[in-house]
Amino acid sequence: MFVKYQHVERFGTSGVQGIEDGTCYIFPKIDGANASVWMENGELQFGSRRRHLNGNKDNHGFMETLKKDENIKAYLEKFPNHRLYGEWLVPHTLKTYREDAWKKFYVFDVCIADEEAEEGKKLKYIPYDVYMPALEKHDILFLAPLKIIKNGRFEQFAYVMQTNTTLIQTDKGTGEGIVIKNYDFVNRYGRTNWAKIVDTEFKEQNTKIFGAPKTECSPIEYKIIEDFCTTAFIEKEKAKIEVDKCGWESKYIGELFGRLFHELVTEEIWNIIKKYKMPTIDFKRLNRLMIIKVKELKKEWF
Repeated sequence: MFVKYQHVERFGTSGVQGIEDGTCYIFPKIDGANASVWMENGELQFGSRRRHLNGNKDNHGFMETLKKDENIKAYLEKFPNHRLYGEWLVPHTLKTYREDAWKKFYVFDVCIADEEAEEGKKLKYIPYDVYMPALEKHDILFLAPLKIIKNGRFEQFAYVMQTNTTLIQTDKGTGEGIVIKNYDFVNRYGRTNWAKIVDTEFKEQNTKIFGAPKTECSPIEYKIIEDFCTTAFIEKEKAKIEVDKCGWESKYIGELFGRLFHELVTEEIWNIIKKYKMPTIDFKRLNRLMIIKVKELKKEWF
């Protein structure tokens, strides 16, 4: 069964709000033809962006080339429930790729499909660190992240984009853009979506020369959570719930998050103001980062 790849949202839109909170893998965006390959009833199957490829309908030679690829076949025989999504690099808008880069398939996502799920939720994305060793072992081309950034900002992502020369000819500028992936992210609609920043759009919207911030700098909300949301702080609020409820159950997690945020804002705000010199704080982001921090420190509760 053909399963269409997701629509990658522009960074800053509602479909990817909050994707920057947590660990983000920043991948190069390359400008070719979206393609996929999977195993069905022991036979390789192929797809373009919108359709199942068969018969005389190909995708710029993608299907005919990959039919002969023994590495792809061996991988999918070993992992028959995986689907490989990637870019078949053929001339499109960007023409500055190296001569040896064309007519090759570059995997950018490995997924498991749930054919019974509702539209937009059919694909379970396998994290890069999990699928990469298997692709490497089978000698399959894939896109590697340019940078891994924790709790990043737009400026950091844009700086990485401006250093992206993946597959580009020497002295021919940078690539099409970047794709931001957070494997723990689920948006407000219950879907896993990736975000993108496209170089040409970025340049059109930013007429001034963009500064090059250090990628290790962190947003103020992240610094606050690192300093104040400690293991002791979390366990103290959990202990209060245990007293109130005569024990602990996982159903109290939501209440714990609420108590922690209330305590952080009401009891620590003066210390935060003094330490960070009257900072401007995005409290929605502060709350999201607090939840991420609790999940990192107390994995056994989830």
